[in-house]
Amino acid sequence: MMMMMNKTLHITPVRTRRQREQFIRLPWRLYHGDSCWVPPLLVERRRHLDPRHNPFFHHAEVDTWLATAAGLPVGRISAQVDHLHQERYGDGAGFFGHIDAVDDPAVFAALLETAGDWLRERGMRTVRGPFNFSINQECGLLVDGFDSPPMVMMGHAPSWYAARLEEQGLAKAMDMLAWRVNADFTPPAFLTRMAPRLAGRVRLRPLDNRRFDAELDLIREIFEDAWQDNWGFVPFTAEELDELGRNLKFLVPPELVRFAEVDGEPAAMMVVFPNVNEAIRDLDGRLLPLGWLRLLWRLKVSGVKTIRVPLMGVRRRLQNSRLGAALALMLITSLQEESLRRGVETAEMSWILENNEGMSHINEAIGGVPYKRYRIYAKELP
Repeated sequence: MMMMMNKTLHITPVRTRRQREQFIRLPWRLYHGDSCWVPPLLVERRRHLDPRHNPFFHHAEVDTWLATAAGLPVGRISAQVDHLHQERYGDGAGFFGHIDAVDDPAVFAALLETAGDWLRERGMRTVRGPFNFSINQECGLLVDGFDSPPMVMMGHAPSWYAARLEEQGLAKAMDMLAWRVNADFTPPAFLTRMAPRLAGRVRLRPLDNRRFDAELDLIREIFEDAWQDNWGFVPFTAEELDELGRNLKFLVPPELVRFAEVDGEPAAMMVVFPNVNEAIRDLDGRLLPLGWLRLLWRLKVSGVKTIRVPLMGVRRRLQNSRLGAALALMLITSLQEESLRRGVETAEMSWILENNEGMSHINEAIGGVPYKRYRIYAKELP
């Protein structure tokens, strides 16, 4: 316990259904009046925090806490030890996430201290975050680009959150960029010159729903090969891949998934998500009684004006080559016509590590601008 704003602050582990609901619903109170915040679907947040439904729990230890004062929730945080991360890196890094709180340094201090103590008890030497729960899910704290709503599976935060974390000794470990691209971009001259030369070698195709499981496995294979040297990369488990597949079937038409084959061999892939946040923004987190009908209509009939590219990869052997750059651009431009046909106006390429010069050049070539910046923080555990 500690004092904040002349009130006693309590940090309590989340154990009961009521506490879990308070944990989930806290952002409704904190973000009231923020026109850029998008209320998440309550049913999805409950699944996310439920070990029976979120396969992340099968390879990680997780705990969550609520901060309360005068009986009211004023903050929340999670801490997690990802055993797959430790197997891959062995760096003693534990993680925090789901951090939200009132603008009071004492609340942030108590939450981060609680998460740090929990991680230290499990042998962790450093803490990084925010990760909700992993690098393959929502991650990073918004530190620039507060004037527009986040895309699907991307976060939002008040501008002062960064200062509260930095007051507790956390410092930048890595930044991730979200690039905004107009759907009616002009293909770069580089691609116009190369495309005729590659016509006999490169084939672009959509996902084949008749072979869905094999196509999903191909996405995983290319993703792991392309991303394995990226900072913090952890591969999907089979269960996580199944969860991704369920989301793809519901959210993504086959035409919005593309593969590039070179000389008959799969070499690159790209997955586009309709921006669900645009479709749920006015539902206040509820699908009942009529929210689910509105959501389905907006996703399947009327369409959305914004999309996000969360998965894209070119096999590692082709990276840093003219062919690799051409494949990435060919995938992007091949989906341009389909996106425009659906009434899409804006695409977000995210997230992209700030040191990924190759993807930065590709985004610049199609007129993209980095309009949001997300930060991963870290510090040593004393």
